[in-house]
Amino acid sequence: MPTVMTHAVVPLALGLALGRQRISPRLLAAGALAAMLPDADVVAFKLGIAYADDFGHRGASHSFAFAAALAALGALAAPWLRAPRWRAAWWLFLCAASHPLLDALTDGGLGVALYWPWSDARIFAPWRPIEVSPIGARFFSARGLEVLWSEAQWVVLPALSLGIVGALLRKLMRAPAATAPRRGRAGQEPAGQDPAQ
Repeated sequence: MPTVMTHAVVPLALGLALGRQRISPRLLAAGALAAMLPDADVVAFKLGIAYADDFGHRGASHSFAFAAALAALGALAAPWLRAPRWRAAWWLFLCAASHPLLDALTDGGLGVALYWPWSDARIFAPWRPIEVSPIGARFFSARGLEVLWSEAQWVVLPALSLGIVGALLRKLMRAPAATAPRRGRAGQEPAGQDPAQ
């Protein structure tokens, strides 16, 4: 898996690109949590659930079905999230689904159970450039630094770059309407202004 903090970068970058008018701060925070939530399944190790079990790490919580369940909760919580129901649902689905899709790009561990409960097969993407993160205290080691560098290259920098480009494009598209002079009826100057000024 990429580290849990890196999973939050995807919704934060998308939120930056889309802006606060589309993605409220509450919806943005919910998306960041939804992107990190699948890794709560590491508690399975403490409960004696094997990694390869349906409810083990990268199992059911890394499926599209889990993302859909979070989307349904988002639709119910839409008024509190300050978003239309359809937007809250789609946003949370995309944020939650981004987690297993990123995990499928890692070079280790088991694959992700994207299609659970219809299939318990663990799958990987054909291209796997992201170094898998060690679980637990081993993260604070030279190996952990290698993982952070890998995530910076393949997730953080590209996501933030797209977020910044999206934000700039959004501002550029809004700028002409904001800077155009106001006209009265039939293209005349507004009342009370001398056109010679």
